[in-house]
Amino acid sequence: MVRSSRLEHDQVIGRKPRSAVYAEQLSNFRVVNAFVINSRGELWISRRAPTKRIFPLCLDMSMGGHVESGETYEEALQREAREELNVEIEKANVRLLGHLTLRDNGVSAYMQVYEITQDEAPDYNRDDFFEYYWLAPEALLDRLANGDKAKGDLPKLVTIFFGVT
Repeated sequence: MVRSSRLEHDQVIGRKPRSAVYAEQLSNFRVVNAFVINSRGELWISRRAPTKRIFPLCLDMSMGGHVESGETYEEALQREAREELNVEIEKANVRLLGHLTLRDNGVSAYMQVYEITQDEAPDYNRDDFFEYYWLAPEALLDRLANGDKAKGDLPKLVTIFFGVT
């Protein structure tokens, strides 16, 4: 009989600075991601700033970030949405799309993924992103297939949550 570890079930087993997580190429950390989606079914897809340490100039989810020590996924969503998109989650139309794990979904970290419904483009943080596009999920995957670079989990999340293959 194989015993599952706390790590496989997204239970906190310790904490490390983000710099150590990256230096050690770990994947046992927590993140939140969100997609802004409009009434036409288009996703607000940002391009990361050239100054970003990882994935500079790559297409990205509408919002994402690490869950800090002692923080819940929901608290991280509130903080990151405010910092990156100037969106107050308490006033927004938000729903949880799902919880993904490394083992079950092959993503880069434990994550909760959310959807924020709004028709206007967010007033995004120019230190995080420098441009954006409203794209249907299929159009986004076509761009990636034609060579546009993206943050690693972006195509997987679009496929999982928006039914595109």
